[in-house]
Amino acid sequence: MSLWVDSKPAEAPERSRSGPAHGRLGPAAVRAYDIRGVVGPDIHPEGARALGLACADAIRREGLRRVGVGRDGRRTSPVLERALVNGLVEGGLEAVRIGLGPTPMLAFAVGELGLDGAVMVTASHNPPAENGFKLQIAGERVHGRALEALVAAEGRPRAGGAARRARMVDRYVEALAGAAEGLAELHVAWDCGNGATGPVVERLTPRLPGRHRLLHARVDGRFPNHHPDPAVAENLQDLAREVTAHGCDLGLAFDGDGDRIGVVDAQGQVLWADQLLLLLARDLMAERPGATVVADVKCSRVLFDGVEALGGRAVTAPSGYVHVREAMLREDAALAGELSGHVFFAGAWRGVDDALYAALRTLRAVSRLPGGLAGFRAALPRSFATPEMRIPCPEPRKAEVVRATAERMAGQGGVFDPALGLRVLTGDGWWLLRASGTEPKLTCRCEACDPEALERLKATLRFQLELSGLSMTG
Repeated sequence: MSLWVDSKPAEAPERSRSGPAHGRLGPAAVRAYDIRGVVGPDIHPEGARALGLACADAIRREGLRRVGVGRDGRRTSPVLERALVNGLVEGGLEAVRIGLGPTPMLAFAVGELGLDGAVMVTASHNPPAENGFKLQIAGERVHGRALEALVAAEGRPRAGGAARRARMVDRYVEALAGAAEGLAELHVAWDCGNGATGPVVERLTPRLPGRHRLLHARVDGRFPNHHPDPAVAENLQDLAREVTAHGCDLGLAFDGDGDRIGVVDAQGQVLWADQLLLLLARDLMAERPGATVVADVKCSRVLFDGVEALGGRAVTAPSGYVHVREAMLREDAALAGELSGHVFFAGAWRGVDDALYAALRTLRAVSRLPGGLAGFRAALPRSFATPEMRIPCPEPRKAEVVRATAERMAGQGGVFDPALGLRVLTGDGWWLLRASGTEPKLTCRCEACDPEALERLKATLRFQLELSGLSMTG
C-alpha cells in the first residue's frame, strides 16, 4: 500500500491534432458548477488544452503551482486528460496525474500531497456521449461567473511546467478503511454502476467486516447495465433485486464519479437522500448533541422537522452541491447534503462530498440501529413525496420558465427566491420548481400529507409546465 510520485517529470502528452490550438470548449457546456457537454461539438481535446492553459494562468496568479488531475471511466476521458495536462504543463504548472478514480479520490490527493488545485475530467452521471471538467483552486470550487471567466480566458505558455504521476488508490483505500471502525457484521450489496468507484470498492470491501456483494464494478464508460445516477429509482432496481434475492441488510449505489450515494433497505425499498441525511444526523448527534445540519430546498420537511426534534439545528440551502457545501462552511455545520445524493461531513474528511465515505458512515449508523434500516424507514412520519423529477428544458429557457411560473403563482402560495427557486405552499403541501445547474433540465418535487393531495399538487405542477410548453410524465 504505497504512495509514489515520479522522481522526474513524465513526458508531456502530445498536443492534440484534432483541432486548432486556439479551440475553445462550447459555451453551452459551461454550467453553474462545472463543465459538461457532448464530446465533439462542446467538449474536445483542443478545448481541454485551452482550459489547461487558462487554469494555469489563474493558478499562477494566486502564487500557486501544483495541481492534481484525475479522470473518470468514460471512454473519452483519457484523451481529454492528456490534452488538459498538456495545457497545464505548457502554462508552467506541475501537473500531478492520479489517473482513473472517483472525484473524491482527487480531492483526497489534494490534501495528502499538499496540492494547490485540482481538475477532474468527468461528466458525473450524464450520458456516455458527454464529458466535462470539475475545477478547484486554492481549496475553493470554481463555479458561476468565475468559471465562465476562466473558460473564456486565453492562457499564455510559460516555462517550468512538468507532469508527474502519483498513485493514490492504495492510500485512499487505507484512509477509508481507517474510517470504518465500529461496523457490525452486515451483509451489504454495492452497485458501482460501471463507474469510477469500482476499483476502489473492490479493494475496500475485503477490509470491512461482514459479507459484501459487488455489482457492476468493472469500469465501462458505456454504462451497459444502467445509468449511473442513484437519485433515480429505476437505476437502483439491480441493487434492490440483489439485496432481496440474497437477504442483504442494505444496498449502496454510486454515481459515475463517486460523489453521490444511493441506498436501498433490506426490503429493496429506496431510502431517499433526505431520509438518509436524517439517519446520519441521528447517528451524528449521539456524539455531537445540538449539531447543525444543512440540507437543500428540495428535501422533505420530515428531515428538517426530524433534525429539530433531535435537538439539532436545521438550515435550508439552495440546491447545488457547491451551494450546499458553502452553506455548511458558513453555518459551521457538522453534516450537509442534498436530495441528489451529495453528502458532506465536516472535520477530518475535509468537507468533501465523498460517497464512499458516506457509505461507511451509513454502515456505521445502521450497525447501531435497532430494527435495521427498513425499521428506520417504516418509523418515519408519514409523508407522500415524489422523488426529484427532472424535466427536459432547453438551456436558454430554464430561468425564463421558472420566472414565468412564479409570476403566474404569485398570490397562490408561490414564493420565489433566485437562489432557492419557486416554492409553492398550499393546504395540500408544497411543490418546488427550479433550474438545474448541471443539465438542460428543470428539477421539481412535490410533498403532501396524503396520496390524493400529492396527486393534486402534481396536477397543478403539470398544468403550469404545460403553460410553458413543457411536459411532465407520471
